[in-house]
Amino acid sequence: MKITTAEIEITAGLLEQCPPPTLPEFAFIGRSNVGKSSLLNLLTNHSKLAHVSNTPGRTQTLNFFLINNRWRFVDMPGYGYAKVAKERREQFIELVTEYITGRETLRCVFVLIDSSIPAQKIDLEFVQWVMGEGIPFVLVFTKTDKASPTKVARHMKEFGDKVLEFSVNLPMMFQSSALRKTGVDEILDLVRKVVDKKD
Repeated sequence: MKITTAEIEITAGLLEQCPPPTLPEFAFIGRSNVGKSSLLNLLTNHSKLAHVSNTPGRTQTLNFFLINNRWRFVDMPGYGYAKVAKERREQFIELVTEYITGRETLRCVFVLIDSSIPAQKIDLEFVQWVMGEGIPFVLVFTKTDKASPTKVARHMKEFGDKVLEFSVNLPMMFQSSALRKTGVDEILDLVRKVVDKKD
């Protein structure tokens, strides 16, 4: 699949500000600074579509990107950044929860995991919650250029083993590196299959 058009459509700080639920949507979420914006820019081959920042916690809204006029990518607020004010952090949680559990056109959540570090409790708790809600999701292990292939494989296996402590099945897993531009074909192939099935 080739993405030919990608543009910011709507930035929503409240659920009622989201665009009409008329197209399939694919949401991207993970801990702050896990590389969501970099991955979105890589997938769309658009270096400045999503704002990349070295400062965690910059994404504080749902950012909807219209792709090929057929579906949307949704950049969601990162979780786990302690320096965000408690009240604002609670607003993030409410917004994300309402969107993920109530958006009828949400087809899949891409949960981004930093492959260069061991499994984090907050990521596992989020995965367990998504599973409990019955939301379709896959795992994308980012920053694979930041560690050796052996270490990345070890971290992925460790994460998978911990997921199996509360699930009988493992979700689909991808690897991605914005620096090496890897993972694009695999992720977009999944998107294509879902979009074609739902059209």
